[in-house]
Amino acid sequence: MADQSSSAGAADHITISYAGFARPWAAWLSHQLEQLGHHTTMLRWDPQADTALAEELSGLLTAEGRLLMVLDDWYFRLGPKTQEEWTAALREVVSPHAERFAAVSVATQSLPATASLLRPADLRDLDATEANRRVLNRLGIPVTGPAGNEDAPGAPRFPNDPPEIWNIPRRNNRFTGRDDALEELYGKLAGSGGNSGPPLETRLALYGISGVGKSQIAAEYAHRFGNDYDVVWWISATNRGAAREQLAELASRLGLPVGQEIGDRIRAVHEALRTGRPYRRWLLIFDSADDMEQIEDLVPDGRGHVLITTLTRDWSGSGSAQEIEVLPFTRIESVAYARRRAPRLTSRDADDLSDAVQDLPLLLAQTAAWLDANPMPPREYIELIRRGEPSLVGIRISTDYPMAFQTSWAITLNTLRERSPAAVELLKLFAFFAPDAIPVPKLAKARRGDLPEHLADLAAEPISWNTALRRLTESTAVRLDYQVSSGQDPAVETAQMHRLYHRFLRSDMTEEERDALSAAACRVLVSADPQNPFDTREWDRYAELIPHLEPAGALDSADPSVQGLVVNCVEYLRVRGEYRMGLRLCEQFMFRWKTRLAPTQRTMLVLTHQHANMLRRLGRYREAEAVGSAIVDELESERAERAGDGEAGRVEADADLLRAKDGLAGTLMTLGAYQRACDLFEEVAAHYTELLGPEAPRTVASRNNLAIALGLLGRYPEALALLREVVTIRERELRARHHLTLGTGTGYARMLRLTGEYRDALSRQELNARLHRQVMGLHTPQTLRAEHNLALCMRRMGDTAQAGALMADVVERSKRVLGVRHPDTFMMQADHATFLREHGDLGRARELAEEVAERYRTLVGEKHPYALGTLANAGLVRSEFGEHAQALALATQALEGMTTAVGADHPWTLGCALNAAAARNRADDEEGAVELGRDTMQRAAEVLGDTHPLTLSAKTALADDLRALRRARDASKLEQEAVQQLTDTLGAEHPHTVSARRRRRPYWDFEPQPV
Repeated sequence: MADQSSSAGAADHITISYAGFARPWAAWLSHQLEQLGHHTTMLRWDPQADTALAEELSGLLTAEGRLLMVLDDWYFRLGPKTQEEWTAALREVVSPHAERFAAVSVATQSLPATASLLRPADLRDLDATEANRRVLNRLGIPVTGPAGNEDAPGAPRFPNDPPEIWNIPRRNNRFTGRDDALEELYGKLAGSGGNSGPPLETRLALYGISGVGKSQIAAEYAHRFGNDYDVVWWISATNRGAAREQLAELASRLGLPVGQEIGDRIRAVHEALRTGRPYRRWLLIFDSADDMEQIEDLVPDGRGHVLITTLTRDWSGSGSAQEIEVLPFTRIESVAYARRRAPRLTSRDADDLSDAVQDLPLLLAQTAAWLDANPMPPREYIELIRRGEPSLVGIRISTDYPMAFQTSWAITLNTLRERSPAAVELLKLFAFFAPDAIPVPKLAKARRGDLPEHLADLAAEPISWNTALRRLTESTAVRLDYQVSSGQDPAVETAQMHRLYHRFLRSDMTEEERDALSAAACRVLVSADPQNPFDTREWDRYAELIPHLEPAGALDSADPSVQGLVVNCVEYLRVRGEYRMGLRLCEQFMFRWKTRLAPTQRTMLVLTHQHANMLRRLGRYREAEAVGSAIVDELESERAERAGDGEAGRVEADADLLRAKDGLAGTLMTLGAYQRACDLFEEVAAHYTELLGPEAPRTVASRNNLAIALGLLGRYPEALALLREVVTIRERELRARHHLTLGTGTGYARMLRLTGEYRDALSRQELNARLHRQVMGLHTPQTLRAEHNLALCMRRMGDTAQAGALMADVVERSKRVLGVRHPDTFMMQADHATFLREHGDLGRARELAEEVAERYRTLVGEKHPYALGTLANAGLVRSEFGEHAQALALATQALEGMTTAVGADHPWTLGCALNAAAARNRADDEEGAVELGRDTMQRAAEVLGDTHPLTLSAKTALADDLRALRRARDASKLEQEAVQQLTDTLGAEHPHTVSARRRRRPYWDFEPQPV
């Protein structure tokens, strides 16, 4: 058969034999040879442990054509076979057929001496041209030019030139088997296109039990097939905050022109991956994404691949990803792995060990590693595992874990205690941090008093510290990731531990040990607290701290400094706009402490306030009101009891009560109870002024809230004057770039616009929005509100092109940052719908206006001013479609409802009346239109002034209705007055003035206000 295979007819065919690890080289070699007209076949080398090596090598001779062996560090270790076996097999098989065998070496370690028989061409550390030349020389093929163009469609990248952007855990050099699973994974991701076209839009979820090897398969896929991509990026998805940070980090690696704000960077990454610019081929791996709801919005769309590892089946069940179930090793894989990890094992030993641990890769790795490092006879060790007696080595049994796991881990810990007690103590401390990113540098640099004395001594001696770390990686499931460094000894950046071991370590400790180590971990975190959650420069540090709060026990700590850390983290999440995560953190803390702390204890008060705050910001208004009302009642009761405690006690009690009332008033505004909210804010502001002074931060904050309430009541001049005072104080005390100053600045510009001062409003809001972008980034809720207000100011000044583009952009950003069901998103969509009705797509305007009206009705009820106002907007769209009867019905319903909700003289009611008069006119009820229009004009003049835009709109509308009744003289007089007043106040070329001259019927848009 060998002679036939080497005949002239097969001379142009080359079979490339490679270990799975070297697949990128095999693919590149295949492409180079195919470019020269040779046919190739890629043949994975995977010898069986119990088959003679000479027989396995002889099997290669049945392949077509010549054989090109790609030798790497693994080629000679698969099997595994001894060097003597290799020497004998090569002499037996290769020597008689030397003309058929050729080899190249891509090994990073020295090849066995027996490899010299293959005369491999060394391709390490070469460029593509020289590597190509050496390969062709070894095969005796004439070199006619440079290597094939790797930029050609479908061409594999030269393996010595890895993907330009790469962030994957270090390769597990003991990875074994799973070749069929990896090939299946590659086939599903590459699809029918393979390397011949752009990647398909594909998401795959690797699903399986803990310890089955999902993460290892994902990492090996990235290493084995990564050359098919331009970008390969790993994200630890156990915690949403950490996942967001890691995804945002990709923005700078992609060279995207964005600032430091995390939402801005994530949006930019999503857009770049969606469009394929600047890189078309990408792979993102979300590891341990067990909570789909926390992570799903981070998963990008586009022309790339997403690989997810998860314990749950939520991803496939929701249709978000195809599913591949990861099962334990096959017995062949188990035996092969065990013998490679512990060469002293016989085939029978490896088989019995595999059976004892049920072929679970994590347990097999732990047990084989122990057998490799310790002299205990394998049979004795295996019997210990099978009997499930960890107590024999001093470890208690926990029914939460598989028996084989308990026993093998118990033996490992016992051995580690004997050889390196310091390593065991360090390992225990690791269990009190998030297992995916244990902050080793923070521990190494911890203050002397933060760590237990023996660990502080260890950290103070770098050699001992690094030795302990090395012991952990050699004997346990801890993996170290190093900082990128030009030095010879790069520092450890993080450590990772499998979550199964992480849980078991904690369960194995005494209560005293857990308490001591929890306190130490909390002290380390407190020392790392920047103590300023409002400073955007510190946000990355808070994002790093939050995943460690729960494992460290911070949510259970009675230490005031630790509770202060929790409060700061919640405050950071609120300011940054991470409301869901902030709510979750509040609820976790309060659930633990509700039976141990009085509701009026200081930390509970602060977090209860934040709890209501988060509920309100997520649109859960009734729940927020219940929380706020309950704490106000508690504090009022306690205040009555403490009335005789003296001045200091009164001030402290009053301050707590005032903050609670302030929060409750904020919730009442969301429910449309504007007068009650205003009364509370007035009370709070007056008391704060008495207790703290007129310019104290809390006094100023409450006055700011009072101004918002006045604006919602339609008392625009009062609100404007108060906001002007607050802006002045905050600019002086906090400076212009503080987030509170910026927030008040947006409110002030909005009130200028609502009072008709359009030019001043636009001028101020342009600067305000620019500062928001610089200080807080594009994707915080506060910036979104600032830019939304800027778009409305642009629209009022007639800059419809910029207004429309910005409004659409803000809506999309809000949907991604806050979600499609967030109240701020509804607000922005409502205004976008009214813009589209006048300047864009009527069909889309109708769809969006009716959608928003229905969402507000569901959120706040049909009698809420926002539900009624957006219903009025929907009626305007109906009118544009000629549906005059339906438009009149909606306008009438909105007018009657708004009158009941906020009163007949409120600007919103006057606006509804303006629209209702127009609807009457179009429904041929001219008399009714004139009657309503005259009343509206008179009320508007009394409430807003003779020259307010709404008053002038009512005047021009009344002129239109009078013309319809053929009262031309009266109509002309009103029209001339209105045009002149518009010219004097807004200018001759302002859109309102132009529309009045051209006799276009004015209308009123309801704008939901942010609260």
